[in-house]
Amino acid sequence: MAPVTYITTSPLKEKPKKNYREIDVSANTEIFKGEEMIDIACLMDNKVEMNHIFDLQNITIANALMTFENEDVKKLIQNTNESFDVVIADYIDTEVYAAFSALYGCPLIWLSSLRTNWQTLRLIDEPTNPAYTVSSISMNYPPLNFKQRIEELWAQWKWQIVKRLYIVSQEEKIYDNHFVPFIRKRGIKPPNYEDLIYNASLVLANDHHSLGNLPKTPQNFKQVGGFHISSVVKPLDKVLQNIMDSSKDGVVYFSMGSAWQSKDIPEHIVNELLKVFGNLKQTVIWKFEKNLNDLPKNVHIVQWAPQTSILAHPNCLLFISHGGLLSSTEAIHFGVPIIGIPIFYDQFVNIQKAVISGYGIQVKLNYELPKSLEKALGEMLSDKKYREKAKQLSLIFHDRPVSPGAELVHWVEHVVKTRGALHLRSPALHVPFYQKLYLDLLAAIAMTLLMIKLVIEKTLSSFYKKTLKRKED
Repeated sequence: MAPVTYITTSPLKEKPKKNYREIDVSANTEIFKGEEMIDIACLMDNKVEMNHIFDLQNITIANALMTFENEDVKKLIQNTNESFDVVIADYIDTEVYAAFSALYGCPLIWLSSLRTNWQTLRLIDEPTNPAYTVSSISMNYPPLNFKQRIEELWAQWKWQIVKRLYIVSQEEKIYDNHFVPFIRKRGIKPPNYEDLIYNASLVLANDHHSLGNLPKTPQNFKQVGGFHISSVVKPLDKVLQNIMDSSKDGVVYFSMGSAWQSKDIPEHIVNELLKVFGNLKQTVIWKFEKNLNDLPKNVHIVQWAPQTSILAHPNCLLFISHGGLLSSTEAIHFGVPIIGIPIFYDQFVNIQKAVISGYGIQVKLNYELPKSLEKALGEMLSDKKYREKAKQLSLIFHDRPVSPGAELVHWVEHVVKTRGALHLRSPALHVPFYQKLYLDLLAAIAMTLLMIKLVIEKTLSSFYKKTLKRKED
């Protein structure tokens, strides 16, 4: 097995013992400290404009810059003895990580941690049509009405305008300052940044058709959704195992993920939620990051939750979640319906997909949350259709020739063996816009018709003059 170097903000707790090097850039998370966008209370007070394109792209640029200025990453970049067979880079709004492939002269694979979207597809094929596909941060979901189609068209234009006018210049500056000198030091001519970012061999997408409504994709776009889920479910600790085993009426599991934390929910809302949960006959396991007093008998607080192990338990009836892609995928993997409280970025699309697909209910994050959640819980716990649909989609999700992890490994190795898998690349990537729309053909037809018109006019004019002259003679 070839050695792997992993640059991450989330160091592994259980690291591989062989062929593994980890570079910890968790200091990058300082970017978000004090940010209102990760404070649930601020979001409930509408103090934050959600999914602002300019802000999102600026955050990804700042994160990239902090990564490249990390001392260990600097050493990696500057060491001319370092070499790699392939670079796998997570793609969220910035392509600047493609610089690693230029530095090491090896193929590039994008890893998309969002649902299939036009921003990622444009890197290996072409943007999808906004008339029937939405962006990664959209609150719309196909089929789109007239107003929504206009919104998606404008969203695509606006994203590209912001990218082209404000962001690309920053990315090019980072590339020129942090990579170009060391690419030259290796005796390699630095590629143009624009050419570099469109030179990926593959996209590995954490998505799957069972999750619903995928746009058309080229053959070098591979769906490996669920690869992060271990085939062997870790056992619960004795306390949680006993709680779940003894819950004859089932378990409701509630977690808002790791970026957004339940402890930031306003206290009076927490108290109202506890009243709602206390009225249920089901057991509630709530990931809450601090201790709570006077809990109802059926409510259990855990500050850290072994999520996949809880979802895998047969007594887990439903999952209350923020709707992150990993959580949404895990819900389908284990066939558990979801009540979504989307907050940010792609979570709105993820939950909308669950709603449209029939295994989810969406609840808004506002001060009416306890009432809305009580209604959603009543509906989902009393209607078997949600659980049945989740089980049906779980069957589709698992019905694959190989596991997603095995498929991911296969395609990475294939790119390495074939030095870039050029045979899989889409010809559409390098066809100019005017050729795709046959504007050159239309121009040629227009010119031909104009020439014919001029010839006819000239011929008729000449004929008319000759006729007039004969009459005068």
